[in-house]
Order: sequence, then structure tokens, then C-alpha cells
Amino acid sequence: MARRCGVSGKGVQVGNNVSHANNKTKRRFLPNLQRISMMSDALGSQIRLRVSARAIKTIEKNGGIDAWLLGTADSRLTPELKRLKRTIERRAAVKAGERKAA
Repeated sequence: MARRCGVSGKGVQVGNNVSHANNKTKRRFLPNLQRISMMSDALGSQIRLRVSARAIKTIEKNGGIDAWLLGTADSRLTPELKRLKRTIERRAAVKAGERKAA
């Protein structure tokens, strides 16, 4: 499994450890990835994602996973998130149709 955030695209960066004697050795800076379950209002179920802590804050700021996905361009989404977005759009359309019929 890649160490890459599915939402923001943050991944591993490389750099150097620099000692007091100015010796340099390679090191990796890993993103702060978290396994989370976010509730989708449109689907009525939990969605499991592996995202960075920064992405969690971004999603929450935008009003949840549904609002964030619907407000994000397809070109910025991974194939997995594009499928999820299509599913949410279809479910939202069905729910809107049910409200009009009632």
C-alpha cells in the first residue's frame, strides 16, 4: 500500500539527517496518514479512507465527505474517489426525487 494520501496527494519526501559534524545521511519524511471512517449522509453508511491529518481538517471544514467530494473537480480525485463521488451523486438525485414525489 502506497504511503500517499487519497485526498490531498501528500506522499513521502526525502531529505538528509545532518549531524553536529555535518555528516549527511538520507532519511524519509512520512506523511501523517490516518485510517478513518467518515459518515456519508447520502449513502447512510461509513466510508473508510486512509488520509493525512491535514486532509481530515479540510474535509471537515467543507462540511463532510459528501460536500467535499461534490465540490471538488474530478481531475483532482483518485479513481476510487471518483467512483465514490458518482455513487453519492446518484443517491442524492434519488433522494431529491423522493422528496418531490412526497
